[in-house]
Amino acid sequence: MSDLLRQFSHKIKRIRSQRGLTQEGLALVCNLDRTYIGRLERMERSPSLGTLKKLADGLGMSLSELLDV
Repeated sequence: MSDLLRQFSHKIKRIRSQRGLTQEGLALVCNLDRTYIGRLERMERSPSLGTLKKLADGLGMSLSELLDV
């Protein structure tokens, strides 16, 4: 498993928790399936560029901030 993927998944979970969002809440603001957020956090999926942009927007940050792991 990629160290980069591990760092990214931990960052998503950390920021989501800091923002007081559940996986379902993040999925709703990002227009993603709630199970997909869990798969990202468990490193079972690698997000596409489009999904990364949705996550950044949903978390209220720029894409470059999200990708700075």
